[in-house]
Amino acid sequence: MLDTLAGLRLRGRKALAVLLDPDDFEPVRLRQLLHLTQQHPVDFFLVGGSLVLTEHQAALIALLKAEAPQVPVLLFPSHALHVDPSADGILLLSLISGRNPDFLIGQHVVAAPRLRQSGLQLLPTGYMLVDSGRPTTASYISGTAPLPHDKPGIAAATAMAGEQLGLRLMYLDGGSGAQYPVSAAMIRAVRAAVDTPLIVGGGLNTGEKVYAALAAGADLVVVGNHLERAPGFLADAVAAVREASISQSVK
Repeated sequence: MLDTLAGLRLRGRKALAVLLDPDDFEPVRLRQLLHLTQQHPVDFFLVGGSLVLTEHQAALIALLKAEAPQVPVLLFPSHALHVDPSADGILLLSLISGRNPDFLIGQHVVAAPRLRQSGLQLLPTGYMLVDSGRPTTASYISGTAPLPHDKPGIAAATAMAGEQLGLRLMYLDGGSGAQYPVSAAMIRAVRAAVDTPLIVGGGLNTGEKVYAALAAGADLVVVGNHLERAPGFLADAVAAVREASISQSVK
């Protein structure tokens, strides 16, 4: 998957991931969404959430594999217990925007033996929470303050440090239910600071916002919560990704 993302970046091809929370797992609604993805294809499914209180993660992955086997499934973990070898890979998140050692290295130490045995492809990812106008579950659970929304220089330096430490992806996230998305200025600053593929999520609830994030330098955008309320948004998101890819290819 690292090679896939790097290849997409080199070709200027933008990508879309749908984030699914096991705590919200409802088979009927998920099948409806998967039917939509047949009409409007996505590039990745991310599975995870800030809590994952239920035992539905394995069932969710199994349904994705059965109904959409062509789409890679990547774990988006918040705890070492969320390792599941039935997925294709895992975003090995290091919360570099915060200073909580548990999310910088602690959970990784606990998960390391299981990860080695799992066969999952590991995608070391510098994860950066960005202020989105309201407290998020991710910032509360991690006990960290998000990056200031209007300080792109701090985000750029943070991403640069992560890349220098060997992280292979960067992820700017406004968090679930973000009031507004990561700014274009911050995305541009991080894009200029690192060579790694750049993921952006949180608050992307219109096609225009998806396109703006991609045009600013994101390689992969993540959408999630808004699809539960407005499934038709998937068509808008896919169209925005396609438009951004075309714009990038003619530069």
